[in-house]
Amino acid sequence: MRQILNYIDGRLIPAAKGRVLDNVEPATGLAFSTLPNSDADDVNAAVASAQRAFPAWSNTPPAERSRILLRIADLIDANLDALALAESTDTGKPLSLAREVDIPRSASNFRFFATAILHTESAMHETRDLEPDGTTPRRAINYTLRSPRGVAGLISPWNLPLYLLSWKIAPALSTGNTAVAKPSEITPLTAFMLSELCIKAGLPAGVLNIIHGTGPGAGQPLVTHPHVPAISFTGGTSTGATLSAAAAPMFKRLSLELGGKNPTIIFDDADIEQALATTLNSSFRNQGQICLCASRVLVHRPIYAKFLERLTAATKALRIGDPFEPATQQGSLNSAAHLTKVAAAVDTARSLGAQVLCGGRKVPKDHLPPRCKEGFFYEPTILAGLDPACTTEQEEIFGPVVSVTPFDDEAHAIRLANGTRYGLATTLWTTNLSRAHRVAQQLEAGIVWINCWMLRDLRTPFGGVKHSGVGREGGQEALRFFTEPKNVCIRV
Repeated sequence: MRQILNYIDGRLIPAAKGRVLDNVEPATGLAFSTLPNSDADDVNAAVASAQRAFPAWSNTPPAERSRILLRIADLIDANLDALALAESTDTGKPLSLAREVDIPRSASNFRFFATAILHTESAMHETRDLEPDGTTPRRAINYTLRSPRGVAGLISPWNLPLYLLSWKIAPALSTGNTAVAKPSEITPLTAFMLSELCIKAGLPAGVLNIIHGTGPGAGQPLVTHPHVPAISFTGGTSTGATLSAAAAPMFKRLSLELGGKNPTIIFDDADIEQALATTLNSSFRNQGQICLCASRVLVHRPIYAKFLERLTAATKALRIGDPFEPATQQGSLNSAAHLTKVAAAVDTARSLGAQVLCGGRKVPKDHLPPRCKEGFFYEPTILAGLDPACTTEQEEIFGPVVSVTPFDDEAHAIRLANGTRYGLATTLWTTNLSRAHRVAQQLEAGIVWINCWMLRDLRTPFGGVKHSGVGREGGQEALRFFTEPKNVCIRV
């Protein structure tokens, strides 16, 4: 079995105590590698390494930091096929998706922030007022310095392993911080491969450290470490709340990208063909295991019945199979535990009176290829007839399960869309430009896509409101998060 190792002080090493965890391929249900089961000792070693590397790295000219990060991006591109295969194996997602989206976007993250630091600027304010005597003029120039915070703690989730890990590493390192990253223990392989690429790229020892292990074993010591002043976390809302409670008394800077219960709103004047194709994609891409996936489809009542009929037919036609096969559109869920969670959520929906229009069960073994008969597959599922206030409509499922609900008018649509504790992303379909602007302004969400989905510009702020998170990632928001502002005032 392949051995995954920690990356500490420029070296690939096992956990200090030698303990390991099995890494299971979700499409087969079989362990195919091991990873370190790290603890506080490993975290302490990684933080100490990052502290030693910080003075030199923070004083490295931006152009040189940029050169090294661009080299990492080039190596990700050069190893596209190997990384995509590893990502598909580790997550159960279709290989085609990993090859076309996850790995290329990881390289794009490094390129974006590697070049962004070459174009930063500082604010300057000229101050004019009077001395305390009220008559003598005085002047001053204020300018802002931004300095790296130090050692950044970066915790990433299992659904988009390399993509979201690079989304944190690239801005942290580009701005002169050093970092200790903890990828999910469920999908550690591409993080380990990134370690190898960083060594090959010539990243100085200690600038980036990657620790593998569980949340309690490795994540908690990282969050509470006294020499880690900034934490960037992507994951579930309940975990985010626990993390906040631990970090807040230490006055750490926190960026939390958490859960969602994202609505898609389809008005009767929408381009139905585009809305249908995109809603199918936004509902079931990566088996619904993307924080931005639509989980509630709200349809204008005049077109509700026809749209629901067509969406159900298109969902039934999705091809479930071996993630390695080019024709596969739906791979496996990420773990046995997650499969159990999704199945239980659908059972709860049934008990609440949901109509299960398609799916609603684990994929039978005789419907799967021989290699995948013990894998964690669940049928894409459409629910209807649920009360918007019920558990199914309020809680994140994070799987291939969507509900479809009619609405009567604009106000009703907005009320339904805003009617959960989450507020990450919303998709809005209408050809009425005035309505698009008007509704977008009233939606409680960090992102509103109009007549599109997952159209991302890395310069824009990314994050949610309410229980979907704190702070923003992306563009200048990320550069600000990883740097500390200092005002310098000079009297002229």
